[in-house]
Amino acid sequence: TPKPGDLVLLIGGKTGRDGCGGATGSSRAHNLSSLETCGAEVQKGNAPEERKLQRLFRNAEFSRLIKRCNDFGAGGVSVAIGELADGLKINLDAVPLKYSGLDGTEIAISESQERMAVVIAREDLEQALKLAESEDLDASLVAEVTGNNRVIMTWRGKEILNLSREFIASNGAERHASVKIKNNKYNNYKEVKEFKDFSNKLKEVLADLNVCSKRGLAERFDSSVGANSVLIPFGGARQRTPAQAMAAKIPVLNGDTETCSVMSWGFDPFISSKSQYNGAYLAVIESICKLAATGADLSKCWLSFQEYFGRVDDKPERWGRVAAALLGALDAQLDLGVAAIGGKDSMSGSFNLEDNKVLDVPPTLISFAVSLSNVDNIISPEFKRANSRVVLLSPVYDDDNLPVKDSMLELLRFIDKLNLEHKILAAATPTFGGTAAMIFKMCLGNKLGFNFNLNNIDLFADDTRGSFIVELADNLEPDNLPESIRCVELGRTIKDCEIKHDAEVIKISELEEIYDNVLEEIFPVKVKDNNNNNLDLRLNSSLKVKAARPVVKAAKPRFLIPVFPGTNCEYESARAVNNAGGEAEIFVIKTLTPDLMRESVKEFALRLNNSQALFLPGGFSNGDEPDGSGKFIAIFLRNNIIREAVQDLLDNRGGLICGICNGFQALIKTGLLPFGRIAEPEELDENSASLTFNIIGRHQAKLIRSKIINNNSPWLSDFEIGDVSIIPISHGEGRFICGQELLNKLALNGQIAAQYVDANNNASQDVNYNPNGSINAIECITSPDGRILSRMGHAERVFKGLYKNAGGSIKSIKGASMFRSAVKFFK
Repeated sequence: TPKPGDLVLLIGGKTGRDGCGGATGSSRAHNLSSLETCGAEVQKGNAPEERKLQRLFRNAEFSRLIKRCNDFGAGGVSVAIGELADGLKINLDAVPLKYSGLDGTEIAISESQERMAVVIAREDLEQALKLAESEDLDASLVAEVTGNNRVIMTWRGKEILNLSREFIASNGAERHASVKIKNNKYNNYKEVKEFKDFSNKLKEVLADLNVCSKRGLAERFDSSVGANSVLIPFGGARQRTPAQAMAAKIPVLNGDTETCSVMSWGFDPFISSKSQYNGAYLAVIESICKLAATGADLSKCWLSFQEYFGRVDDKPERWGRVAAALLGALDAQLDLGVAAIGGKDSMSGSFNLEDNKVLDVPPTLISFAVSLSNVDNIISPEFKRANSRVVLLSPVYDDDNLPVKDSMLELLRFIDKLNLEHKILAAATPTFGGTAAMIFKMCLGNKLGFNFNLNNIDLFADDTRGSFIVELADNLEPDNLPESIRCVELGRTIKDCEIKHDAEVIKISELEEIYDNVLEEIFPVKVKDNNNNNLDLRLNSSLKVKAARPVVKAAKPRFLIPVFPGTNCEYESARAVNNAGGEAEIFVIKTLTPDLMRESVKEFALRLNNSQALFLPGGFSNGDEPDGSGKFIAIFLRNNIIREAVQDLLDNRGGLICGICNGFQALIKTGLLPFGRIAEPEELDENSASLTFNIIGRHQAKLIRSKIINNNSPWLSDFEIGDVSIIPISHGEGRFICGQELLNKLALNGQIAAQYVDANNNASQDVNYNPNGSINAIECITSPDGRILSRMGHAERVFKGLYKNAGGSIKSIKGASMFRSAVKFFK
């Protein structure tokens, strides 16, 4: 608990006008003029600064100094610092600014991002400032805790605010509202077109925005960073079946764990528009069932609600929507014995409220659920094999289409029991689109089909929330079922990639085209024109070039891993090195002042002289500025002091260098690849090797197959030619290009180490396998002697228990062998 005399530090980004009025702006209805008048209310993110804060707060030495802390959200300094203690004196002149000209009010309410307010004891000030500087973070003393229970702000030496804590805590004047809740009874939540045949109905559903593929959007986000992802967003060997929940190992700095967090969500706008009570109740049910279908422990489960409604004002009918939703969510929590421990709400979802044509958001209460599990218990929705029996397990429903409490609880326990007994191969809970849409998605991942053996139930009904589609490892006899659970045998998986229903047979490829094309123009997954379709496989060479042994052997070679602003793969890189028997040293490059930068240069060179290898991890150094990725690292490496240390490592001590993703980009820009030395800028021209924007025009994050075609490098000695690794990629600028003359030279020298390959292990230009469109499918290259190696695939993100839904071929992962090879080289 803070006490008088304690200090408040502001750590991280500087303050600007962005976000002034953001909290109030997000809580009022808008119109067309908002586009011109409210732009400054939107905050500007600063991901490199956020990463630095993550590193600092992960430092046990620093975190133990913290008595209380707040991030800067709504209200800026006023709230982030104002909430920390009952009595505070805040000096707005001490708040670091992005630019001059801000007045006291703007400084006090700005919601600029990536800042933290931290209360520490006065005697800990020097240590806290030193630790913040070690992570290249600005830290300023901006406030002091007092004993007078008043919040005081000063600006330019004058007091501009002085409020009692009693007044602040009162939330202002007491308010009341009348509520009128409509009694919504219904049988169907939304209007569905009637079709004479199953196939047309399925096509219509798959073309709905609520069902269609979101892969082109999801792949823009790095789903494997941190190397803890137990499930990738799209499962199966084809990476097509969307996972219904996130599952990731709990991140630990040292060692490993099999404990993972599992997160999901639930909401249907059509149900909630018809009945807010049922919509919220079923949102909770859906989020919990997604956890159950993923193998989570429901005895350790919590909820968080995101609520969004049209402007309510003083209209009882509008307040009634909010009240009905909250009552539905509360009843669901009480029935399931699961509590909401957080949430956020907004009552401003109306546009043009002053006009007759007001547009309201659907009444929205999204339920987010989180739980724990063990990696071994995690299951995923893609069908695993042909000729599996697939059943629909459902609770009993009442007259309002809500699951009966005791039946729902019994079903959840039964699903958990089946999973712990390893009787489930795949599981999913039907959502929007019903059972038919979910069966289709479950088929996609491993290119299986499905044969429905019934036609007497509505496979598109939206009244199946709380039920489970289960691919059984063993036959489940009806007499094994509790009485309150309903079991319907849906059919069996089949080898042929088609869906059979009654007399109809539909090719899944035809359905998938509909499913994928809905958002193709906005979030593409296909490349319309690839000018590099032809692969000249004759360029591949197995020329043997033996790298000289290191001058000094090392039982535990040291790998220096620099952290630049924007680096985000240092933790998993260090773990991969340490697991392989090396010793990783993470070194943060400081850029806050010219003096700190010069100090970092000297210290880096000194540490490199005491290391056997340099490892440049992935990320987006300096936010991929100036004008392209990796340039900041390249500029750093060209510094005369560092350049000398790098060449000494290579030429005199026989050391190794590796760059992955952002590190690859930097090594290319220095000339270390492909030449094996830092080249002069004039040596690099339009025919030189380069990494440019992915051919699809966006960031790509997924798993790729990489085949070793030359293992001359010390980094690849544990590989055989032809070995295929399945490893994650995550980049927007990973397309390797170069002139034909250089390409020929790289191939003949054996410097092309690995290629992107398809499911048949053939080099490919198909964007599904070569996501950036690299020339000749190049994924990994080396220097002429193999000492320097770079690749776009994140081999450092390969650990036990990850990517469980990536298909059976995931067993061929050999990413970690790269690090074992490097360590072995020095012994």
